[in-house]
Amino acid sequence: MLQIKVAQGAKPGEGGQLPGGKVNGLIAKLRYAVPGVTLISPPPHHDIYSIEDLSQLIFDLKQVNPKALVSVKLVAEAGVGTIAAGVAKAYADLITISGYDGGTGASPLSSIKYAGSPWELGLAETHQTLRGNDLRGKVRVQTDGGLKTGLDVIKAAILGAESFGFGTGPMVALGCKYLRICHLNNCATGVATQNDKLRKDHFIGTVEMVTNYFTYVAEDTREWLAKLGVPSLGALIGRTDLLEMLPGETEKQGHLDLSPLLGSDKVPADKPQFCEVEKNPPFDQGLLAEKMVEMAKAAIDAKSGAEFALDICNCDRSIGARVSGEIARVHGNQGMAKAPITFRFKGTAGQSFGVWNAGGLNLYLEGDANDYVGKGMTGGKLVITPPKGSPFKTQESAIIGNTCLYGATGGKLFAAGTAGERFAVRNSGAHTVVEGTGDHCCEYMTGGFVCVLGKTGYNFGSGMTGGFAYVLDLDNSFVDRVNHELVEIQRISNEAMEAYRSHLQSVLAEYVKETESEWGAHLLENLDDYLRKFWLVKPKAANLASLLSSTRANPQ
Repeated sequence: MLQIKVAQGAKPGEGGQLPGGKVNGLIAKLRYAVPGVTLISPPPHHDIYSIEDLSQLIFDLKQVNPKALVSVKLVAEAGVGTIAAGVAKAYADLITISGYDGGTGASPLSSIKYAGSPWELGLAETHQTLRGNDLRGKVRVQTDGGLKTGLDVIKAAILGAESFGFGTGPMVALGCKYLRICHLNNCATGVATQNDKLRKDHFIGTVEMVTNYFTYVAEDTREWLAKLGVPSLGALIGRTDLLEMLPGETEKQGHLDLSPLLGSDKVPADKPQFCEVEKNPPFDQGLLAEKMVEMAKAAIDAKSGAEFALDICNCDRSIGARVSGEIARVHGNQGMAKAPITFRFKGTAGQSFGVWNAGGLNLYLEGDANDYVGKGMTGGKLVITPPKGSPFKTQESAIIGNTCLYGATGGKLFAAGTAGERFAVRNSGAHTVVEGTGDHCCEYMTGGFVCVLGKTGYNFGSGMTGGFAYVLDLDNSFVDRVNHELVEIQRISNEAMEAYRSHLQSVLAEYVKETESEWGAHLLENLDDYLRKFWLVKPKAANLASLLSSTRANPQ
């Protein structure tokens, strides 16, 4: 199962909110971050600003791993039912409604105390809305957020859940004392700490403790089912007739109307109460993607290189994801890097061209592409150029859309034209050259490098903690476009920056070789004249001497 955590502000950005003192070498490696640097997790996913964006991400995930169920986690709040209906229409297989009670102790206090509402309210609204829109039979519904006992499971099933998430309960079973000091790295029970001594001396957890806990929950659930006279948990889903409203013990409680939670009179009884299908397949199955898999299957199995040519149109979404999934399944992320498979396309690519691109997959596109190019890519090469003989100036013309290279961890992207907004957000290892970008370029970047051969938008480098960038500033406006909170800029024209001048020259040479860009060739031929116009952008805490060595570890 693959879960998109829309509910949780402690997941987007750089992973779970974590102070720098807890970011050791292992965690930094796993999250493609910088050791010792605080991991910040802003609430929005920058590739999800509409239900269509969410639908595209679900499609991306189903393309790269067709066997996986895709789950979307939503927070229990007023109106969550409407959002859940949209998620079901976006072809998610499972929806999780998360309550306010539970979650990590490392999150900001404001998030712990003031975000979300009880799961009971969100779950009831979601179940009723899905039934009322003939969607309940297409999607599973789960709830979590402080479930502890079998009685909690019974209540959740009655209100419409068929799956139940536990987090805090098993942690307590393993020894957690709920001290809420997870962020301090000195957990008294050795559960939430990277301190080896505390783990060794104080952690008492065993597999049997968790086994016993869930056995208790299952037994408790079975006993409650027997008391209610219901033969199975499945038969209990949506049975709000088993709930009784009490008058309350005070006058204020007496005025509280809980009938909307029951909702038995709002939806016809013949509507499904639980999911009736194994998966919720999208309406378009990606015919071009399947054709690519057929063409490349023999080369993948034999681990041999191959090259193919195809036409593409903007109805073809997530191109490259299916082949990348096959490569990763058989050989791992970088298993075919030395025997690459190359596809050459002509036309306009739809959303998510080169998404999740694996090492050993090279995609060349003569035309242009929409949003999310190279999102989550881990290796390989994406090269996008205008059609042969195009009369326009590439440095003034858009060739790829918004949110490209979002969350990329490796590989190379060369685009002979400009990119849209949020280019290379949370880039953690990819190498890229483009001829201009919109706002928020390099936001939350933690690795790799970005080379922009033209204008950028505002808020460049916001939250950037790793990697570096070269930016060509022809009109001396870049200083006002940088977010100076975490990054600093300096020229590379002085003698002390000889290594970076040499690196920039090699980057331009490779870019021109791959794209045949006239603007790139002009800059390369006249680099001595333009060198004083380039800025180097790097995190304030980064050592100049180590930046270049870190980029050379990029897998190709």
